[in-house]
Amino acid sequence: MKKLTLIILKFLARLMMARRKPRVVGVTGSVGKTGAKDAIARVLSAKFSVRKSEKSYNNEFGVPLTILGIDSGGKNIFKWVAQLAKLPVNFLRPGYPEVLVLEMGVDKPKDMDYLLRIVRPDIAVFTSVGEIPAHVENFLSRNELLKEKAKLAFAVPRSGFVVYNNDSPDWPELFNGKVMAGRISYGLMNDADIKAHRPEIRFADGEAATPVPLGIAFKIEHKGSTVPFRIDGVFSDAGAYLAGAASAVGIIFGMNLIEISSAFLNYIPSRGRMNLLKGIRGSYILDDTYNSSPVSLRLALDTLPTKRKIAVLGDMLELGEFSESAHRDAGRHMAKVCDIVFAVGLRMQFAKDELIARGFKENENVFYFEDSESAASEVKKIIREGDFILVKGSQGMRMEKIVKEIMASPEKASELLVRQSGQWLKT
Repeated sequence: MKKLTLIILKFLARLMMARRKPRVVGVTGSVGKTGAKDAIARVLSAKFSVRKSEKSYNNEFGVPLTILGIDSGGKNIFKWVAQLAKLPVNFLRPGYPEVLVLEMGVDKPKDMDYLLRIVRPDIAVFTSVGEIPAHVENFLSRNELLKEKAKLAFAVPRSGFVVYNNDSPDWPELFNGKVMAGRISYGLMNDADIKAHRPEIRFADGEAATPVPLGIAFKIEHKGSTVPFRIDGVFSDAGAYLAGAASAVGIIFGMNLIEISSAFLNYIPSRGRMNLLKGIRGSYILDDTYNSSPVSLRLALDTLPTKRKIAVLGDMLELGEFSESAHRDAGRHMAKVCDIVFAVGLRMQFAKDELIARGFKENENVFYFEDSESAASEVKKIIREGDFILVKGSQGMRMEKIVKEIMASPEKASELLVRQSGQWLKT
């Protein structure tokens, strides 16, 4: 069933691409690719008709589904039939998007080869990597994973562009001498074509005991022009990186920095990606439950505002041989920035051990639980007014279950949280 479905989707997606001929922006990386994809789509939507990958549509199923404009039927054959029945209309009706912004993920060797047999990008965007990338356990080494992702750049024609995070040093080395397309870099720390300044958190005006963060403000430079940017609902350097990537793509499409900055006034971050939610008893939740990796976890921890800082953290999965060292490194960093830590999952025991070694006391300011369900009720007990609570973990840890327990309006979970479909709620 799965193999036949993939064959059908691949054939139909290639047919759709040949018929409609949209411009394609492919986005890959290990950290921040979904945020970059959303930001690029938001910017380009100011001038073009755009379709982007939704949900986690970034694999051999998701990419053709996005191209075809249909949803997954999951494990239900009748739902697949219903979705495929929409295709004659999708093929024939006018108004197909001018631009497709496709997230192109890699979980194992040859994944990128498969996706490139379906679609080849006009622009390839590469986000951050980190020393220990997600999904590295399925590859012989970190470098093999990066080589698989880099295939996206080699597929771009001379008329296209490769956009890359210059603060991730691997990309220039991997691209050197192999990329036919033009290259545009973005970043915060190193020299880049699109240079973002370090962002500052913006707070709401007022005299509240606990100032409410609204988002970030920063500037971006390009060819002598400097333009201020403001992004609501984003609270870390990650916001400046996604704006840098989107600015590079916007410029390729003929937009200027002022137009690009204005587009960000309507940017809404995806669910579970550092979303600020109101919590019980006047607390605030930084909901970063979509996924986790060493780089994204450090960024999230460094984002916690002042006042009492509580981190509720689940395992980082798919790290292979790096799993123990990554969780220990995370524990050492938690000790510097957190007041209270709830460690959830077998691998987070390594982080807990590092916290205890640095003066944290078990069941006083560091707590351990095997799963998110057992942790939720205990987190609820210690929350008080003004607390900022970061909740984060890999998808398999289901940390959004904790957010639902401590958010002020749990009845809005289906609108605000990740993994709220019927299929996910059963697991």
